[in-house]
Amino acid sequence: MKLNAGIITTKLAESKAFYTNDLGFGVTFENEFYLLLHTPNHEAEISFLLPNHPSQQPLFHKPFLGQGMYLTIEVDDVDNIYNDLKKKGVPIKIEIRNEPWGDRHFAIEDPNGIGIDIVKYSAPQDK
Repeated sequence: MKLNAGIITTKLAESKAFYTNDLGFGVTFENEFYLLLHTPNHEAEISFLLPNHPSQQPLFHKPFLGQGMYLTIEVDDVDNIYNDLKKKGVPIKIEIRNEPWGDRHFAIEDPNGIGIDIVKYSAPQDK
């Protein structure tokens, strides 16, 4: 089983620019109403669909309203990605930090208002 998150949005161009330029995603497929992107290692995908498109059933017409959703991207070198995004001028919504449960992470926001938690998972350190 494979999961592909999909966001219904009018911001196809903005989403494509953000995910490809800032996060290094690639384009798997696109047409005038649909965009499918993949992570740099091709392990996961995310899609974007124009709202109210006549090719789609009513279930897939209503646009995402920018609240109540987040994505987590697990990485090997969170500090490198943090520094790279800062150099690109991507606004950091939550500064890089260590959590007591072992995670080191920070957060940004995509053009659709979706929070993106970029994290390096680690086991908690015993004291």
